[in-house]
Amino acid sequence: MTSTLPASVQNCHWGFFDAAHPPALSIDSGEEVIIDTVSGGPDMLPGDGFHVPPELLEIHAAGLPSMPGHILTGPVEVRGAQPGDVLQVDILDISLRQDWGYNMIRPLAGTLPLEFPKRQRTILPLDAERQLAHLPWGTDLPLAPFFGVMGVAPPPEWGRISTIEPRRHGGNIDNKELIAGTTLYLPVLAPGALFSCGDGHAAQGDGEVCVTAIETALRGHFRLSLRRDLSLDYPQAETPSHHITMGMHADLDVCAEMALRDMIAVAEARLGISREDAYMLCSLAADLRITQTVNREKGVHMMMPKSQLQRP
Repeated sequence: MTSTLPASVQNCHWGFFDAAHPPALSIDSGEEVIIDTVSGGPDMLPGDGFHVPPELLEIHAAGLPSMPGHILTGPVEVRGAQPGDVLQVDILDISLRQDWGYNMIRPLAGTLPLEFPKRQRTILPLDAERQLAHLPWGTDLPLAPFFGVMGVAPPPEWGRISTIEPRRHGGNIDNKELIAGTTLYLPVLAPGALFSCGDGHAAQGDGEVCVTAIETALRGHFRLSLRRDLSLDYPQAETPSHHITMGMHADLDVCAEMALRDMIAVAEARLGISREDAYMLCSLAADLRITQTVNREKGVHMMMPKSQLQRP
């Protein structure tokens, strides 16, 4: 069974995650859902000549959020989900919903917050057929769309939190590896899991250094499944070729340590080896990559080839 959740004033929440926010849709574990998203405030609209999803204008008309952040569609309740479970998010397909994206540089933000004092907004045309973005200086950039924000509700005791900082619940992970055909694993922290997504990116480099990617509207096709045979305290993911662990913290050193510790634990469990040998394997075969450096809580992810997590 596949449900559809369109973006709308009723189905979107802007700027926050909150375990008390009611679900926009309820499904059973293992079911699929198609989720439409939109992105950006009124100051990011492209002007004439581009397609603007009408629901984006309706969301703008309903009023700006009480806290800055992303427009998310959801949450989707997975019936029976309880804290301690793991939500497996299979990303089956991602497609563009509009023919443009935007990039923003603003003072006091990004990786070099004091070096770019002028606000710059750039509208970038997107060619869905050729899967290219046209850059202002005449070159084209291949698209690799993914959702910058995918997350479950935080623990109820956290209350309402911003979408900007990624944490245990996932959220604004900004991991460009999470394209169609990959899987994200999120620890369930509140009843129902309450999955939301948004912050569509048409393309992004590791780091997302100027604070934005090519921000755009996307459609995602997901399968949401409860896993009670897994135990996770922090998000992990996998691509067809790699297992991914993640660390999120204001200090990049701490991010790296978090991602490394989790990968050591994965290697220990999968291979039945000592912690020392798992540490060695991470040094020999895994790659630490900077996910993003702009969301106050920065990110590092470690990628280990799946071939190295299987005994011959």
